[in-house]
Amino acid sequence: MNDSKQTVLPAIRQLKDFDWLLRSPYETIILLESHIGQLRSIVTTAKRANKKMFIHADLVHGLKSDDYGADFLCQDIKVDGLISTRKNMVLKAKKQGISAIQRLFLLDSLALEASYKKIELTKPDYIEVLPGVVPHLIEEITARTQTPVIAGGLIRTKEDAETALKAGAASVTTSNKELWKHYIEK
Repeated sequence: MNDSKQTVLPAIRQLKDFDWLLRSPYETIILLESHIGQLRSIVTTAKRANKKMFIHADLVHGLKSDDYGADFLCQDIKVDGLISTRKNMVLKAKKQGISAIQRLFLLDSLALEASYKKIELTKPDYIEVLPGVVPHLIEEITARTQTPVIAGGLIRTKEDAETALKAGAASVTTSNKELWKHYIEK
């Protein structure tokens, strides 16, 4: 994802936070929700500020999560990373040479087993697990897949972030601006 071992990946929901992150030392920014018409401007602005933009493809309003949508994000918008629950999006990102993150929702044992099968097919660069506050599953997924895990969802406190990192998460994603600030100062 990056060479500086960024342990917190700030995930923005509101564009007002985008300006703050552009001035921050964070190298990688995750865009959670957006409108398809905003993407080009956001990614261009980020690249001018030497930031890497990772897009949650499933959360782009107006974009269909199919191969054409993936091509649009990879070839036209030129994102640095693509995050999706959909295997076709992850496979397309990998084929395009874009960082591919397979997003998993840890709902129950059946969902976890289905996720392992999906990971075998997609071989993503990273796996984002939600919720990210289940340390024993972070350990299990990391060990079983040998793929770096990003803990996301419900990371609300410094303790949540530290627990996930101690369990083996390569990074945590959070939209909590106070956590962003804490890890800058750390």
